[in-house]
Amino acid sequence: MPKESMRLEKIPPYLFEEIDRKKREAINKGVDIINLGIGDPDQPTPAYIVQSMQKAVENSQNHDYPSSNGEIDFRKAVVDWYHSRFSVSLDADKEVTCLIGSKEGLSHLSLAYIDKDDIAIVPSPSYPVYKMWTLMAGGDPYFVPLTRENDFLPDLNKIPEKVINKAKIIYLNYPNNPTGAIAPSSFLEKTVNFAKENDLLIVYDNAYCDMTYDHYVAPSILEIDGAKEVSIEFASLSKSYNMTGWRIAMAAGNEKAIKALRVIKSNVDSGQFKAIQQAAVSALNSDGSDIKRHNEIYTRRRDILFAGLKSLNWPLKDPPKATFYFWIPVPGGYDSASFASKLLESCGLVTVPGNGYGDAGEGYIRMAITVSEDRIQEAIDRMKNAGIRY
Repeated sequence: MPKESMRLEKIPPYLFEEIDRKKREAINKGVDIINLGIGDPDQPTPAYIVQSMQKAVENSQNHDYPSSNGEIDFRKAVVDWYHSRFSVSLDADKEVTCLIGSKEGLSHLSLAYIDKDDIAIVPSPSYPVYKMWTLMAGGDPYFVPLTRENDFLPDLNKIPEKVINKAKIIYLNYPNNPTGAIAPSSFLEKTVNFAKENDLLIVYDNAYCDMTYDHYVAPSILEIDGAKEVSIEFASLSKSYNMTGWRIAMAAGNEKAIKALRVIKSNVDSGQFKAIQQAAVSALNSDGSDIKRHNEIYTRRRDILFAGLKSLNWPLKDPPKATFYFWIPVPGGYDSASFASKLLESCGLVTVPGNGYGDAGEGYIRMAITVSEDRIQEAIDRMKNAGIRY
């Protein structure tokens, strides 16, 4: 057999595959696992979306190849959604494209922009795809730490000029995975100006924009004046409508960036199944009541986990206003991996070690509120009974 490509040597095991392996090992030992790991909604996809899909599957006109750009009905629904949700105007033909999930789109965008030795500015901690696909495209990620002291926002002023001169892309993700942080409009305005001054493309991952609490409304970066000149945004139906397995999302924004992404996609995939796109249209055209209902569920869970962690002396200032993640500092005497292992071995709790999201994630674990209120309370009780406190 020939030797694998050198790019494979740069890529460690995918974070969530390793977590899943450890979870399966514990289950095989008879452990009653409470999975606070991967952020996958536990509620079903709303029935009207499923019914729309069923009807579309039966229509033989949906059985041929779709457009790799997305069907026009889907792209128009995205345009209408952006207008009603963010008051952003888009051209369905030039400024929107369909994705087979945001992960696919983010990955392929790297191939459209990053050449050997180019730099992508990547937050740390962050969704591992930003780093991995910069490497696979032959580029070099430059990591900007997200710290609690700076509200988990990157300090753009600390990026060296020699890095900026070689950089093409800056990744941003707010509401943020894994920290749960949010970004004020003033920061987004600053970043847009920074990108214009330094000829950068902002890649804005907005997958959690509808998962918000306490009356907080997450923005689109495309709301910022001039942002469309330097930004491409990725939005998804995965979290908003409990459609993670459906793999349907969209990119919107700068016309040149959308065109470049389309060139890669047209040579890699043949688009998303038309029936899934039609189901997504039903979701995007809905009244948002499902999102409100889901967020009420997450709010109750969030409050239980927050109160429970505070009762165990965790130094948490406020509950997160968005996402379904808690970014939790580990107690003294542990690093991220050893504390995640402790929770699994002593309590049957699956969590994610923060260093899996980058070096700046060391000293934290991530918990996801994707189990029932009773199970979240049980997780707290198990920690208390095991003597685990901050």
